Amino acid sequence: MNVNVQARQIFVNLPVKNLERSKAFFGEIGFEFDQQMTDEKGACMIIGPSIYAILLTEDFFKNFSKREIADTTSSAEVITAISANSKAEVDELTNAAFKAGGQQASETMDDESIYLKSFKDLDGHMWEVFYRPQEATE
Repeated sequence: MNVNVQARQIFVNLPVKNLERSKAFFGEIGFEFDQQMTDEKGACMIIGPSIYAILLTEDFFKNFSKREIADTTSSAEVITAISANSKAEVDELTNAAFKAGGQQASETMDDESIYLKSFKDLDGHMWEVFYRPQEATE
């Protein structure tokens, strides 16, 4: 069976140790939250027009999976990559993450096909911010 999947939205669910601290971190970077989908157990962070990260307290996250939550100090469960409109925007977002307490996740990539920087948030989740110059000319 060949199915052509075309989702209208994406919701990435991430467990967090301290929801208020995580909201403050991402808010300082510049992300906003959908207040209608935010309470004491989770917060809906708006990444793009139809892209969201749901920050869930670890206890609440456990309701959705019987598997152990990854220990991000020793393993990676996912790398969430988000696009930027320019190299300057990549720098702005990652510098804001570092200023808010995030840590560098890997070395900067800078060649003719991609400019990429990465950070780990307060819970160790890895984020990449990238700009692809050829997309700007297409």
